[in-house]
Amino acid sequence: MNSAIIRYHEVALKRGNRPYFVELLKRNLRSSVAGLGLKEVKNLPGRLCMVFNGEADSDEIRRRLACVFGVANFSFVERTAVDLADLKSKILESLKGKEFSSFRIQTKRADKTFPLNSPDVNREVGAAVKAYSGARVDLKNAELTIGIEILSRDAFFSLDKIPGPGGLPVGASGRVISLISGGIDSPVAAYRMMQRGCRLIFVHFHSSPYLDKTSQEKVKELVKILTRHQYSSRLYLVPFGEIQRQIVTAVLRPLRVVLYRRMMMRLAEAIAFSEKAGALVTGESLAQVASQTLQNLTVIEKAATLPILRPLVGMDKQEIIDQARRNGSFEISILPDQDCCQLFVPRHPDTKASLVAVEKAESRLDLPALIQLGTENAETIDFKFP
Repeated sequence: MNSAIIRYHEVALKRGNRPYFVELLKRNLRSSVAGLGLKEVKNLPGRLCMVFNGEADSDEIRRRLACVFGVANFSFVERTAVDLADLKSKILESLKGKEFSSFRIQTKRADKTFPLNSPDVNREVGAAVKAYSGARVDLKNAELTIGIEILSRDAFFSLDKIPGPGGLPVGASGRVISLISGGIDSPVAAYRMMQRGCRLIFVHFHSSPYLDKTSQEKVKELVKILTRHQYSSRLYLVPFGEIQRQIVTAVLRPLRVVLYRRMMMRLAEAIAFSEKAGALVTGESLAQVASQTLQNLTVIEKAATLPILRPLVGMDKQEIIDQARRNGSFEISILPDQDCCQLFVPRHPDTKASLVAVEKAESRLDLPALIQLGTENAETIDFKFP
């Protein structure tokens, strides 16, 4: 089979803006299968058809399409004439060598001039498949589902329906800055924001040379995984160790973690302004650690003027871990590393920091100089997929 039918759900609900979302989805589909023999992407009623050359690697196409946000599900299909006899003949031919004990037929008839309606097609084709295979019909829990789509010029059939990740096409919701550590949470937060149509620019804070570079290497691998969904990414590696050292010399222990986080927000926002991004994204989950209590989150976010998006804020740790496993980031995230969160961290951080106390402590720091120190020494790395 050299074609794939792409079905979308949430994109279809956009009404007057649907063409914009569909064009973004088509662009992302083309990017996802670059180098795999794509010939064209065609608009069909409520779906898209991707046509490949005869030498396309269907297994690799399957893997890549399953990562495209905006795709509800897809099927590899074979085209036939708009003729029932031709349709039945090619379906039976495609079943050679397949073993199944139950099946069902699901027909969508976009061309209402076709002489048979969908239930009639189901019955006609179902009778032919039953006579050929001896399998029973099961409309609820069939082992094999044969999908048929009848259009004005072509008919298609498929023997599978592969789930996609759903959501909206990346790029539909604008550009944001994603703060990413080497841990479990922030890659999941990034994934969820891409699923909502955001294009992400990544920022990682490290404490080299005070600590080793393992967190930087982990983050590079995590960004590679996430780039499968947006096809190009930029990562900023921001040195944070000297900034932490200056905070330590000026601020009492309990407030240091909150000041670290506020400084990260300022630095991320400075990068956001340079990249024309509209918000910051973090992997914070309410009450998970000391800096993520409700009061501390409130104090931390006041350091930035841009919105701070927290897609994990109501998730528990097991939910986040399960999502990380599905995303493919978990095995990298659990590798041991040394990140900036381990440097100069007090044993008993304040869980209910006062904004007045925090701002008083920050008055001892040269904040513009610290922002300049971080942004001017940041390293950028660009990633491409495939």
